Amino acid sequence: MADAGPAPVPGAVLRVTVAVFAPLRQCYDYRWEARAEAAPTPAEGARVWVPFGRSHRVGIVVAVAALETEEAARLKAIDEVLDATPLLDAAMLTLARWSSGYYQHPLGDVLASLLPTRLRRREGLPDISQERWRLAPAGAAALPTLKANARRQRAVLELLAAGDADSARMATLDFAWREVVRRLVARGEVEHYRGEAAPAPREAPAVGVALNDEQQTAVDAVTASFDRFQPFVLDGVTGSGKTEVYLEAIARCLARGQRALVLVPEIALTQQLVARFRARFGERVGLLHSGLGERQRLLTWDACRRGRVGVLIGTRSAVWVGLPGLGLVVVDEEHDGSYKQQDGFRYSARDVAIVRAQQAGIPVVLGSATPSLETLANLARGRYQRLALTQRALAQAVPAIECIDVRGLKLAGGLGETLLRAMREHLARGEQVVLFLNRRGYAPLLICRSCGEPRRCDRCDAYLVYHKGADSARCHHCDKLWPMRRPAHCCELPDIAPIGLGTERLEETVSAEFPDHRVCRMDRDTVRSERALGAMLEDIAAGRVDILIGTQMVAKGFDFAAVTLVGIVDADSRLYALDFRAEERLAQLLVQVAGRAGRAARPGRVLIQTHQPHHPVLRRVIDEGYAAYAAVALEERRAAELPPFAAMAIVRAESPQATRPLEFLGELRQRLRALDPAADVSYPIPALMERRAGRYRALVVIRAATRAAIGRLLGAHLDDFDTLAREQRVRYAIDIDPQDTL
Repeated sequence: MADAGPAPVPGAVLRVTVAVFAPLRQCYDYRWEARAEAAPTPAEGARVWVPFGRSHRVGIVVAVAALETEEAARLKAIDEVLDATPLLDAAMLTLARWSSGYYQHPLGDVLASLLPTRLRRREGLPDISQERWRLAPAGAAALPTLKANARRQRAVLELLAAGDADSARMATLDFAWREVVRRLVARGEVEHYRGEAAPAPREAPAVGVALNDEQQTAVDAVTASFDRFQPFVLDGVTGSGKTEVYLEAIARCLARGQRALVLVPEIALTQQLVARFRARFGERVGLLHSGLGERQRLLTWDACRRGRVGVLIGTRSAVWVGLPGLGLVVVDEEHDGSYKQQDGFRYSARDVAIVRAQQAGIPVVLGSATPSLETLANLARGRYQRLALTQRALAQAVPAIECIDVRGLKLAGGLGETLLRAMREHLARGEQVVLFLNRRGYAPLLICRSCGEPRRCDRCDAYLVYHKGADSARCHHCDKLWPMRRPAHCCELPDIAPIGLGTERLEETVSAEFPDHRVCRMDRDTVRSERALGAMLEDIAAGRVDILIGTQMVAKGFDFAAVTLVGIVDADSRLYALDFRAEERLAQLLVQVAGRAGRAARPGRVLIQTHQPHHPVLRRVIDEGYAAYAAVALEERRAAELPPFAAMAIVRAESPQATRPLEFLGELRQRLRALDPAADVSYPIPALMERRAGRYRALVVIRAATRAAIGRLLGAHLDDFDTLAREQRVRYAIDIDPQDTL
């Protein structure tokens, strides 16, 4: 971690450049005069409290230099240096500067993303000190002379003679120790103070499982690259033991006195993964995700910064946490779209993790059974090295995948007879079943049976979703809730009917079809806290659940030994999406969901219900596998000059006024074309969902041969665009490497 450096001579005046926590692209200079009293000195990476306009703001110091006396008068003075030592070291500042430039986002906003919420305000680090006691010289002298009946005093002094103690250690005494200690402190035989707890002893990691030849080869390759930057793609079929490779590589990293960062795409994945990591590495494992409270996130962040965490496991935002002595970065399920931040500072945690490893000169492992097309293109170009795991770790065959043609069939609540019959067979053998449906709620549509009018959100161009348990209609885009007792406006006496199938309705159907079996639903409506998720996972693992129904949450890395049948209830909803990445996501989802079946000793089976059994994406994935699909998809992307064979950015604008986003983007396009007449900038178009949360949205798409070309094109006009946006009263955002193009 960076330190504050030598104290300046009292009276010296410094120019301190500050990135203020505000969506403004420039940094601001302030003056700071060294004082004789013991006051913190502003250093790069420390927070300061500065006057800003008519108010004050928190900011991060990004540069410090000497200031000539005649220049000092024109600069405002820093009101307060908030940190005695920098919160961000040089490595994290470098990463923030790169991210600001690459993603065309204000540095102050980027730096704010590196800090826990409380530190973005004028708040200090938490007090992590605790009550402690130590043996005073008088106590050491008194110990041999204690009378025989002073048993409790002797016990306290002997305990402290072995080392300082906190309240937890004192509580091991078999009597009410506080009154005894109070008397000893009053006599000067024991000293009471507040101090930081000693770090947990670094026990040797537990011995891992025996690796097969492919796993051992992968670990050896990563270990051989510990002192240099090398991206690896751990390309392993589902159930091939990628986690064991991570564990062994991290064990070797820790043995070198270094630390590791492990990114996962979803909070749900952290439960099982953390349990396995803590079984191997004990209390050296830290956890960071949005489900934690503000204080816990702050404590974990601070423990990482001070080197008390050996392995940090976290979701997207964990990529910004400082880890001194970082030696290895792992990105699990690297293909997952959850790594892309979709609002505010739009970054890809996977790509930032790769750059972080590059800047640190260390290896990064990208694990997936379905690598993204961008990653496969980098493999083909020789930029990444492939580590293949072609066999399941328990030598069990990859589950058989079958397509069920449901055209013309009568479905019981979305379930065909073939799937129902298979469920009965597997349940009769005491096995578990997973049903996948990527639509939560009871029904995705509510219509008036009198006139056929669907119920829409009055703030979005979206239909309301019916949630039967809450007896309400909810917009899944702005999250506005309408009680069902509120009358519809279409007819005097409307008869509102739910249309379509969601996970809640599927749960109702399955419970009726299998009344003697235990059914569990895993989606955002049932998993509202880490505790609720933990209890659910424990029930599934312990066999207290027979049928698990879930959205894509169930597709991401869960490992349940008794699951032998996976049913994909509806594969059609993603087949005709307009986004050019939709087919890639469908292929990945099919493989990932199918991979939940047959992960232990019993064989697995996957049934996919569809009205399009001959669709080329389905057939290619089912008959030839993901690699064959990806090869064809890459050639199609090359022919269409789409990522990963071209760079892309999207500029999105929004306003309460329908015409303003299009007008703003039209002017933006003209200015970009004036700068470079050959620039590939689309005409402004409304977003696929034009109105969302009461604001109208539009976009332009920019394509170029390289990302650097896009950066040069946009960077030349950012200040002008900011001014234009203020004048036209629109909000706009730049999305580099977008995952959603409409």
